[in-house]
Amino acid sequence: MVSLRISVWILFLFLCPCAEASSAAETVRAVQQLIEQGDLKGARNQLTRALKQYPAEPGLHNLLGVAEAQLGNYQLAESSFLRAIQLAPGASGTYLNLGRLYQENSTRDGQAPRKALETYRGLLKYHPTDVEGNYQCALLLQQQGDLRASLDHLARLSAADQQRAQALAVRCADYAALGDFSQATEAASRLLASPELSEPDVLAILPTIEARQSKESADLQLRLVEGLVDRRLASAPALHKLAFLYENRERLDQARQTLERVAALSGPTPDLLLQLARLAHKQRDYQGALGYLAHARDLKPDEAGIHFFFGMVCVQLNLGAEAYESLSRAVSLEPKNAYYNYAMGAVSLQRRGASEAIPYFRKYCDLNPEDPRGGLMLGIAFLESADLESARKELEEAARHHETVVGAHFYLARLARQEGKLPEALQAVEKALAAHPDHADAYAELGLIRFRLREYGPAEKALLRALEVDPDNYSGNFNLLMLYRRIGDRRAEAQARRFEEVKNKRMQKAQDFLRQIEIRPYE
Repeated sequence: MVSLRISVWILFLFLCPCAEASSAAETVRAVQQLIEQGDLKGARNQLTRALKQYPAEPGLHNLLGVAEAQLGNYQLAESSFLRAIQLAPGASGTYLNLGRLYQENSTRDGQAPRKALETYRGLLKYHPTDVEGNYQCALLLQQQGDLRASLDHLARLSAADQQRAQALAVRCADYAALGDFSQATEAASRLLASPELSEPDVLAILPTIEARQSKESADLQLRLVEGLVDRRLASAPALHKLAFLYENRERLDQARQTLERVAALSGPTPDLLLQLARLAHKQRDYQGALGYLAHARDLKPDEAGIHFFFGMVCVQLNLGAEAYESLSRAVSLEPKNAYYNYAMGAVSLQRRGASEAIPYFRKYCDLNPEDPRGGLMLGIAFLESADLESARKELEEAARHHETVVGAHFYLARLARQEGKLPEALQAVEKALAAHPDHADAYAELGLIRFRLREYGPAEKALLRALEVDPDNYSGNFNLLMLYRRIGDRRAEAQARRFEEVKNKRMQKAQDFLRQIEIRPYE
């Protein structure tokens, strides 16, 4: 009986009864030996010569198809098998070879799954009880979504063959896709207990089960893959899938540990290290994420995405020097990536000064003109560079968009205050607060504008509100100190001490942003 999973090309043949049968049989035996020795080109050459002498011998066409298939010549192999079937339509081995050819080339030929199904159905016309033909039909029908027909072909197998691992796997997936998880779970239990269980049995059916998109389907997938692990049958692909399933359930520790096992089995590739870095990042283990990324960067130094991810994690760790260096590298590798330019501009604005940020934000605006955030950041960079006219142009445009209206009015208020246009500044900051009532910096700016207008009561109210929202707000604490000193308030001394604390924190943060640390690659 043929195995339920085709693992080798079928080399046995049915020779046509004819005068040259003996000579053809000798050729077949010689070619089989060449194929088994790996001399595929030699086998093909001998078959080509033999077919000139015996053009109607189906066995020779079948063997030529095997040789061409193993040489990677899909269309030549297909035509050879089809010719063999035309000459001997009842020879089961040729159907199995052609069906396997189609299944192995489904990515190359979009029609291959349909043709494979037709091939196995052709076999079943002559051999209705053929085990391999019925199993492969069941598998292909399942993959094409005809689940009842798939189950029908499984039912044609003998009772013993229905209990084999490959048949149980297809049965499990069919019922899961139909939403009958009672039957699916029963089949899964028998599958996982089968002495024939193998990793391909499980991996082949996971897409069908996953397509159901329900809690039950997710539970079943997890049970099947964990079953492989328990049976010590899981290699890197199954472990990779298990990590994905764990992550979807927010079991991040287990997902990360599982990917670590994949790295131990197959080696830490850049893609795998990026997945580990993403998991570590989700766990807020930023140092761990940098370790993975540093190793990925060593393996693939010209991958801009790795440098970008590294730089963004550095920003979260307040490592300005590393962030600047990594984002610079990302932009140099992909200068037309809008988001790399935006991130580089933001880091430059904090680290080196506003003038350096301007070209990056300009580039972002050119590359992504539909996003008003680029214009807002460009306006801020101009404002910090004391180019007030350019800043006003960008900020007024940003104020027309709901995504940037708060920031635009806040910085327009600062711009107007710097120009001494206090009523205009007051109007702008009130618009910012109307859109965002808990904007601490806007309250600090409002307090300063009221202070400049000598409206000390409203100024104090605005500044106290800023500190209520953000007790460590630098501008709010400083402006309140200036206000208390101006009006001779006895709280000035306590506010001076409080401002000193806030200033020291800010200085420490600025120093931290410029610091460098040793980042050890993942081992």
